[in-house]
Amino acid sequence: MSESQSFVALALEYGQLALSAFLALPLSQQISICVVAPFVYNIVWQLLYSLRSDRPPLVFYWIPWVGSAIPYGTRPYEFFAECQEKYGDIFSFVLLGRVMTVYLGVKGHEFVFNAKLADVSAEAAYTHLTTPVFGKGVVYDCPNSRLMDQKKFVKGALSKESFVNYVPLLVEEVTKYFRTSTNFEMNKNSKGEIDVMVTQPEMTIFTASRTLLGKEMRDKLDTGFAYLYGDLDKGFTPINFVFPNIPLPVNHRRDHAQKTISNTYMSLIRERRRNNDIQDRDLIDSLMKNSTYKDGTKMTDEEIANLLIGVLMGGQHTSAATSSWALLHLAERPDVQEELYQEQLRVLDNGNRELSYQALQEMPLLNQMIKETLRLHHPLHSLFRKVMRDIQVPNTPYVVPKGYHVLVSPGYCHLQDAYFPRAKTFDMHRWDLDPSSSSSGGEQVDYGFGAISKGVSSPYLPFGGGRHRCIGEQFAYVQLGVIMSIYIRTLKWHFPPGRSIPNPDFQSMVTLPQTPAEIIWEKRFPEQQV
Repeated sequence: MSESQSFVALALEYGQLALSAFLALPLSQQISICVVAPFVYNIVWQLLYSLRSDRPPLVFYWIPWVGSAIPYGTRPYEFFAECQEKYGDIFSFVLLGRVMTVYLGVKGHEFVFNAKLADVSAEAAYTHLTTPVFGKGVVYDCPNSRLMDQKKFVKGALSKESFVNYVPLLVEEVTKYFRTSTNFEMNKNSKGEIDVMVTQPEMTIFTASRTLLGKEMRDKLDTGFAYLYGDLDKGFTPINFVFPNIPLPVNHRRDHAQKTISNTYMSLIRERRRNNDIQDRDLIDSLMKNSTYKDGTKMTDEEIANLLIGVLMGGQHTSAATSSWALLHLAERPDVQEELYQEQLRVLDNGNRELSYQALQEMPLLNQMIKETLRLHHPLHSLFRKVMRDIQVPNTPYVVPKGYHVLVSPGYCHLQDAYFPRAKTFDMHRWDLDPSSSSSGGEQVDYGFGAISKGVSSPYLPFGGGRHRCIGEQFAYVQLGVIMSIYIRTLKWHFPPGRSIPNPDFQSMVTLPQTPAEIIWEKRFPEQQV
């Protein structure tokens, strides 16, 4: 018998003896050992970890496996601040059995966003969360090369020429919503009260559907469709990071919403194929004509439908959340509402000029207001990658082992006085010297879907960075610009008595206002028809 075989045999023998001794104990003692043993192991493991100088400091925790899930999941930015004060910019914490290594600040942006594809993987980090929401075969449920191709397929619908055509459609949808939605019915009512977390998701899905998916799909949608996308949003919960199919009501609603939305898109795709009716009307036509990967494989119709969900979800995250936060901040700033209104009058020549893509480019204050809202309320408070092989943290003794996750938080950076003086104050004029909507510039790189900025060392990254940077940034500014322009020219609004800006809700991975998030609106000109 070899030495290794002897060791295994000896270990088995001692294991059997230990099990026999355990089973001989009274039940109460067995239960006590089962309860205490994980806590003892947890403390010992943390002690041994702390002795390693090649690992980032670990945030201490008492509850095995759960780790720091509660403070991180309920108040992530406060949790990061507490850890930064104690450990510095680089530290690790346990989240539901996963070790998360956090790198705060602009160096963290560079470390995570520009990491080599062989070192870290967004697909491995996110697929448990995103595949049940988007569906199979798209976004993070496919190799990175295919995701880059998918972004290229979609990017054709996000050109400047497309935006010029989208603006009149966006205007039509927003004014129609003001006129017909029970939240406003503005031709009957001159004032009212709304919850922005009801109106803005609806307005977002209607405007995005009309521009990206076309009139035919828009006509199939009602307000219930917006709530289905809301149910998908709620599928991005921390517990689903580990247990994506746990039988919770929120996951039942997520799965129902995914199936319903996908089937809606599939029905239109099949109808167009059946009638050989594939033109150049919208993103659906574009994907049906041009969605062949570099290896010659074509996307299936189901994958096209799932990718459409992913595209609409991207807009839903940013525009619904950002327009809601913008309305809430302006509700306590009538002076800013007036300043924005005066800009509208100047650019649109007192109503003698139609709102257009070009006109939006001539409204620096409007764009600065959106930019400031995105600074204060990054749609995603944390961005992850899974470590695929041991990686050295530059200029430190730390190595992040394979199997860990790295985490970066541009939203936390946005709220630091070191980068943005009086960072927690809403001040659109902080951007007076940099009114552009672009969050980074400099050297360009093409990951397969067109050239984007390589630089990610900016403290301001509302749309992420690197190969996974959101391609919908300019569409978001156009969509939000139209929505907020029409609000500003049509209404004044303020909070109900005793109300103020609600706190962020971090229960989902998307940072939304806690509800109710109500404002009181009134028409600027009560007799004016919308």
